[in-house]
Amino acid sequence: MSNQSGVSKSDCHGLPAVHLLSPDGASGVVTLHGAQVVSWIPAGGEERLYLSERSHFEADAAIRGGIPVIFPQFAAEGPLPRHGFARTAEWTLQQSSSGADFAGAVLRFTDTARTRSIWPHAFAVELTVAVGADRLDVELEVENRGGDDLRFTAALHTYLRVQEGETVRVDGLRGLHYRDQVAGGREDQESAEVLTIDREIDRIYFDAPPTLLLREPGRSLSIHGEGFPDVVVWNPWDEKCAQLADMPALGFRRMLCIEHAVIGHPVRLKPGAAWWGRQSLQAF
Repeated sequence: MSNQSGVSKSDCHGLPAVHLLSPDGASGVVTLHGAQVVSWIPAGGEERLYLSERSHFEADAAIRGGIPVIFPQFAAEGPLPRHGFARTAEWTLQQSSSGADFAGAVLRFTDTARTRSIWPHAFAVELTVAVGADRLDVELEVENRGGDDLRFTAALHTYLRVQEGETVRVDGLRGLHYRDQVAGGREDQESAEVLTIDREIDRIYFDAPPTLLLREPGRSLSIHGEGFPDVVVWNPWDEKCAQLADMPALGFRRMLCIEHAVIGHPVRLKPGAAWWGRQSLQAF
């Protein structure tokens, strides 16, 4: 892997990957398997994405951590495999670019005989990733290349690395309607001015504001979404974490998933139409 700024081929636990390095020192790593961002280090900073050391880095397996691409189905909200098939598909590097203050890459995935056997649609999906200074920008674009309407849900399932789970504070959720998966799908409204994490949480917040703030002692992270109307907050906590073979026992203390998504109202695309959603992280 080159130490010079720009975009270069890399390796992530045996999987082909792309390394992004901006002139200011910000870096990122994206695997071709799943087009998954598995590392993001802001310029002069530290790793801000969580990646489990017990994750399976192999074909047909989902990588536990980073930013899995959820498409064309979120979780079990339909008949397809959980979280769809994009996160375990092999993507291709379509384009790379770099400038005075960024480095970026575009990865692409199109329908195959395997995807059409369970989801009979023609499509093209592109993931654009760019790093620079204190920002990480990830954009997902879906094009309907078939003759029928396309209906899907999607998310950028972001595992954020935190210093200690019980010290994090999440601003921007008060008053939102949410579905509580831990409570069996019960509907509720967020009453907390600031969300704290001290137990298992798995909530889908609908019609969320575009920007949330994750605060920790000594540092913060802005999480901004466009095109994604919903937000998911997830931490398995101790008991559920212990049941996950690809997570260390105390992994729940070092991660929190906050992801922009489209779930409540699935996207419907006419033939030839395209949709996009973007998530931007900014550290400060």
